Amino acid sequence: MILDKPALRAKLRADRDQFAAESSTAILAPEAFVEKLRAGATIASYCAVGSEADPSQLAAAAAAAGCRLALPFVVDRATPIRFLAWQLGEPLIEGPFNLRQPDPASPEVAPDLILTPLLGFDRRLNRLGQGAGHYDRAFARYEGAWRVGVAWSVQEVPAIPADIWDVPLHAIITEEGMLWHAEK
Repeated sequence: MILDKPALRAKLRADRDQFAAESSTAILAPEAFVEKLRAGATIASYCAVGSEADPSQLAAAAAAAGCRLALPFVVDRATPIRFLAWQLGEPLIEGPFNLRQPDPASPEVAPDLILTPLLGFDRRLNRLGQGAGHYDRAFARYEGAWRVGVAWSVQEVPAIPADIWDVPLHAIITEEGMLWHAEK
């Protein structure tokens, strides 16, 4: 088991890149996820970068259920992300780190459910992100939001080394389905 986070990130990024290059599979909306959606709720999604698992089918299911959508707006590595209102098909602007994000004039919203990209996860629903802490800070700010990681199954590891500020997820959705603990 790799306990060094930078080394684990490099290994998981390579595994994710290889899987995405060799696979044409998609992340579909599992029934358990759709059942959590409520009309009027705000769902924060993201636009996949590179080999990240694409949450677009999850966002489409949320829109079909009458949910409002939002995307993260990133300024730089240190500034906390904000979630800005967005609708399917609305144009996006280029942001830092190859991100596509809403117009900065879009209204800021508080998400009820946050779909988050990640590099790795374990069965205890710990996640390993890129290392900037954007989503950890968002989870702390919106502590009532349901936290859902979106990943490829190859990104699962036996254990993610967790720091005190790392917030576990409520669920993880992969191309194989949804991992979650109903009591959360």
